[in-house]
Amino acid sequence: MLTSITDGFLCCLLGKTPNAVGPLDSVESSDGFTFLEVKPGRILRIHHSVPERPGPPEFPGSSPERGAVRCQRRITLYRNGQLLIENLGEASRPESARSPRRCPPCPVPEANGEPGAPEPAGIAAKRRKRKPKRVVTVDCKKRITSCKGTHGDVVLFFIHGVGGSLDIWKEQLEFFSKLGYEVVAPDLAGHGCSSAPPVAAAYTFYALAEDMRAVFKRYAKKRNILIGHSYGVSFCTFLAHEYPELVHKVIMINGGGPTALEPSLCSIFNLPPCVLHCLSPCLAWSFLKAGFARQGAKEKQLLKEGNAFNVSSFVLRATMSGQYWPEGDELYHAELAVPVLLVHGMHDKFVPIEEDQRMAEILLIAFLKVIDEGSHMVMLECPDTVNTLLHEFVLWEPD
Repeated sequence: MLTSITDGFLCCLLGKTPNAVGPLDSVESSDGFTFLEVKPGRILRIHHSVPERPGPPEFPGSSPERGAVRCQRRITLYRNGQLLIENLGEASRPESARSPRRCPPCPVPEANGEPGAPEPAGIAAKRRKRKPKRVVTVDCKKRITSCKGTHGDVVLFFIHGVGGSLDIWKEQLEFFSKLGYEVVAPDLAGHGCSSAPPVAAAYTFYALAEDMRAVFKRYAKKRNILIGHSYGVSFCTFLAHEYPELVHKVIMINGGGPTALEPSLCSIFNLPPCVLHCLSPCLAWSFLKAGFARQGAKEKQLLKEGNAFNVSSFVLRATMSGQYWPEGDELYHAELAVPVLLVHGMHDKFVPIEEDQRMAEILLIAFLKVIDEGSHMVMLECPDTVNTLLHEFVLWEPD
């Protein structure tokens, strides 16, 4: 604690950022890790595992229409912000795959705020006269197949959130690698062992999203599954929207609701980096308290092994202040026609369960699974449960 305070005062006096990770000199691969230069001087550490396996197997007797889902939906956005979603075609959603905790799909808000209540004739007539601000029609046909470990055209991408690193996916990377899947997990800029540019503009949502685009284009194959945690869910959504033909499925772990990102003006992360550095022990303790259902020696060790919340104060402040993404609103999410699995830790103090429930309502094909004993860092707390849920969704195929 005394060292942190001393370094913070030095930061204020010298005008430097403490603990900033310097640019990496080497881009060589070693022990399954690759250093990819996405831009000049901007280098990301990436875990890339390609198991030895035969080519994609053939499925004799399988119908080409098996697993085909027709996505037809009309989305109307009114000037008051109301979103009206009409599913024109019934997407294939077997009852066995639905979560009992999932909210009813796409309810239409009523005039008195009570679903199912009769609407007065005058209000109904008035509503019909309103002109929508925007109308979007989604009409596509997707073939959703199960992804076996022997498929050579399947890649799983894991994207962590603010303050984390690819090490939080250790259990998941080992699990899917042993099953024969190709896995890719990057460190965000300034996180883990990736280089940390000294300018705040390097950590905006758009800058980090372009990094993830470069990683995706480098390793993507025919069918790609995106797995994101917390802030990483936003990058998965961005990639799924940009590359609908390449993204096969998406898994969102404690990602929150379908709202446009905007940094808070009254956040503690708006304090100067040197002050944040002085407060880093308190922030780490707060993250442990809010990120885990239990705060014992095991959880502290998991946090240390996962290299989570171990970034410089400058990077943490710049990343939190750079969370500006006005395009990522409910309409943006409602346009996604890719199957999505939502995983939520019941004791998460960062993301209320109501936000993931709203996300399940907005998305076209979505399943919500709640882990009762988990919290925000559920992939570290309950790795076996998370791995099972993820694997079942990866193997899921519509009838």
